[in-house]
Amino acid sequence: MKYLTSVYWERGSVARCNQDSLVVVQVMTAAGRVLMAAVCDGMGGLSQGERASGYVTRRLQEWFYESLLRAVRKKKSYWIIRRSLDRLVYDMQEQLSRYAKREQISLGTTMTVLVLWESSYLLWHLGDSRAYRLGAIYRGKGNGSEAECMTTDHVYGKNRLTKCVGSFGYERSDYKMGIVKPGQAFLLCSDGFRNCVDEPELADVLNPKAVETEEQAVRRLRAIGEACMKRGEKDNMSAIYIKAVK
Repeated sequence: MKYLTSVYWERGSVARCNQDSLVVVQVMTAAGRVLMAAVCDGMGGLSQGERASGYVTRRLQEWFYESLLRAVRKKKSYWIIRRSLDRLVYDMQEQLSRYAKREQISLGTTMTVLVLWESSYLLWHLGDSRAYRLGAIYRGKGNGSEAECMTTDHVYGKNRLTKCVGSFGYERSDYKMGIVKPGQAFLLCSDGFRNCVDEPELADVLNPKAVETEEQAVRRLRAIGEACMKRGEKDNMSAIYIKAVK
């Protein structure tokens, strides 16, 4: 399987800085191509949200090269890979807690991580960033082109996060795995990117059948971001688009 990837990263019209962080890495191995993508949205109501999100994406990239690829080479089970990233989340939580205590602040970030390997996906999630599956979604008797939200928002009320990676104690990530079909696509995004659009719009603009190149994907992600700003979105906006191709 090969992957077409594109990213969108926008500070927005109001924010002083972009507290979102992104990472996309892929490597061809003897066991097939392996890709990892992650979106982390620093908590804007707290101190140093950009530091928290940047720290998590940096550690995830290190985990990809140091742990995930080694597990792939040794043909470790998906369960072993899941436990490996769970341990990383625990360690990041501890490190951020120590830093926050030392600096006498609170900080945190959402985390949505997607790993694609062979014909499978692995998904970890904390917070209110989201992952969508786009394209032909097979259910029961029929199928259609749609945007299927794969994650649950960990929020209380309107804006209060109930789970994140940060200085608030360990929370185990939601986890999901499944099959990847050629022609399907995935969207990982911060809440600012999807607050002002609905799932039918995402399905229409980001329909994998209409996206043949990375340049097309970039233009379509930018079109969504610009539409969000015109509709009044003031938050940072970040997104990663990944299409699986033969």
